[in-house]
Amino acid sequence: PIARWAERYNRVRIIAGSVILWSLMTALCGVAGSFLALLAFRIGVGIGEAGCTPPANSLIADYFPARNRARALGTYAMGVTLGSVLANAFGGPIAQMFSWREAFLVLGIPGILVGVIVLFTMREPPRGYSDLPGTPQIERLGLREALAELTAKSTFWINIAGATAVAFVGYGISNFSAPFFQRTHAMNVAEVATQISVPLGLAASLGAFSAGYLTDRISHRHPNAVALIPGWSLILSVPFYWVGFSADSIPLALGALLIGNLLHYSYLGAQYTICQGVASARSRATAVAIMLFVVNLIGYGMGPLFVGFLSDVLMTGQLEQVAGGIIQTAACDGAASDVNALGADRAAMCLQARADGLQQAILVAVTLYAVGGLFYLVCCRTLQRDLVSKAH
Repeated sequence: PIARWAERYNRVRIIAGSVILWSLMTALCGVAGSFLALLAFRIGVGIGEAGCTPPANSLIADYFPARNRARALGTYAMGVTLGSVLANAFGGPIAQMFSWREAFLVLGIPGILVGVIVLFTMREPPRGYSDLPGTPQIERLGLREALAELTAKSTFWINIAGATAVAFVGYGISNFSAPFFQRTHAMNVAEVATQISVPLGLAASLGAFSAGYLTDRISHRHPNAVALIPGWSLILSVPFYWVGFSADSIPLALGALLIGNLLHYSYLGAQYTICQGVASARSRATAVAIMLFVVNLIGYGMGPLFVGFLSDVLMTGQLEQVAGGIIQTAACDGAASDVNALGADRAAMCLQARADGLQQAILVAVTLYAVGGLFYLVCCRTLQRDLVSKAH
């Protein structure tokens, strides 16, 4: 619904209001006094976040012509990765020093100021302002017409499939990266946040920006670069992730994961660039909203569940192998005090099985990045046919 409003009304005001809402709700999470209150505030965060990216993509498509759009949207996509860097740089240590409540407060309050700055500094451009001359301009497009337009573009749906496959893995792994380094490399929360998550977030930011920059530079020679670059990068990231999550030393693990992140996050801006390229000016926010709906529902909703379930299954197999059935899986899933009560030998078996199960689950999951890459390579077959406004 917010995306549909953005097709008709002032997008800057919608973005500003959304940023203020989700920042306020983030801060309120820190003072929630019950589960229901925390749930309500988290829902408020989600509603606020929903009002940013669809209208922001539509705005950027009007600010920048198609030949510069990949770099612009790659820069915008860095907000996700740089935001993660800041969250880990400040949120992790704050949570370690105080609690998660203070982390929510510190990270939420500044966003309210950002929303006010957006409201008074950004300007609303005309719809289709940067499209090439001769691009069809539609004054109003109803939901039914917008859906009909997007349904006819196979590139749009292949792009969604690729982005969803990548998000399925990415969300699944990101939810278990901290437990992985805690179990496998004996790091604490603050160490994982500052020594692992911050560098990886910076590498991801560089990957998103570099892919957009490279796309704009070579698109005149390779018109399908916006899909080719993430396609091959995602496939090439898999062996680096395998090394990173299999390494015995933290420096080797971090080095390999830095390259993996640099390659895999090349898709982040590309998913938006393709989305905006195949949609007309009055359906661009709707196109992004549909994409994010599917990506979040499957990627965010099922990715962590998949990795967690697979980790449990593989942990059970590890216990059977090392303990011969003398330790039940449920005993290893308890609190640290309960695990330690099993005795030193059995506790060690539990900890090893938990670490190995999660490691194997992550290695299986990262292989699916190659599936996302294949979807982007398939996009090349229909991309030029489905573009509304070409880059050159």
